[in-house]
Amino acid sequence: MQFFALLRRNTEKFTDADFTPLLPSEAEQRRALYAQGVVRQIWNRGDMPGSGLMFEAESETAIRQHLATLPLVKADMMDVVAVVPLSPYPGFGPRA
Repeated sequence: MQFFALLRRNTEKFTDADFTPLLPSEAEQRRALYAQGVVRQIWNRGDMPGSGLMFEAESETAIRQHLATLPLVKADMMDVVAVVPLSPYPGFGPRA
């Protein structure tokens, strides 16, 4: 099943300088999740600092466990705004 996770940086409590030391390990963990086939795509948000991640997993619980491995989430510097389960759009399927 696919899920979309929407994250935002906690810029109210942390400055850009606070984020900088954790960014290499954040990128490495995201690469690891991608290599495992858990993360399918990653985008940077255009409306505020943060990102969107497309996941493939069995449950929302599994997604939240994967998100908890991200260094910025661990440090409370990144908030998980939403984890949304997705289902296929039927408009592209066969017509009855």
